[in-house]
Amino acid sequence: MDTRTEILTMCMVWDKRNDQVLLMNRPNQKGFPGYIAPGGKVDFPESIVDGAVREVKEETGLVVKEITYKGLDEFCDPEQGLRYMVFNYVATSYEGELLSEPPEGELLWVSLGQALELPMQDWFVERFPRFFQAGTFERSVIWEKSTGRTLKETFMVYSDSVLEQSEVK
Repeated sequence: MDTRTEILTMCMVWDKRNDQVLLMNRPNQKGFPGYIAPGGKVDFPESIVDGAVREVKEETGLVVKEITYKGLDEFCDPEQGLRYMVFNYVATSYEGELLSEPPEGELLWVSLGQALELPMQDWFVERFPRFFQAGTFERSVIWEKSTGRTLKETFMVYSDSVLEQSEVK
């Protein structure tokens, strides 16, 4: 069976000073309807972080700064030979103005505490807090599209405590 891998990004834009995040409300025809962070496919041969920065600019008009890698969400469907790898980032600084007519859906600054009250896909509700937690995460799901069943799931959270406890020589 032929297999293919799609590399995507998601970047939460977090205005820490005002404790707000930027979300977009994707319409049904765009897929994944509801509120979600900006992101999309990484173009070959750009780096993954460059893809995240580009996607935020294309979808919001903002140029993100102080971007931090938060983790990987991986979804595999053996029936289709398909692997999606979503590299997740949080950006705590940005420049520019929001687009007046964003291509992927309406943009909304919302307080961090109220964000989960918005309509969202279940997988985004689950992922949302991970952008703001210490360390990085890795989630791998083997999923059977035809039945909608999860065959296996692995979830790990990594901290830098090993680095913090060791002395660099």
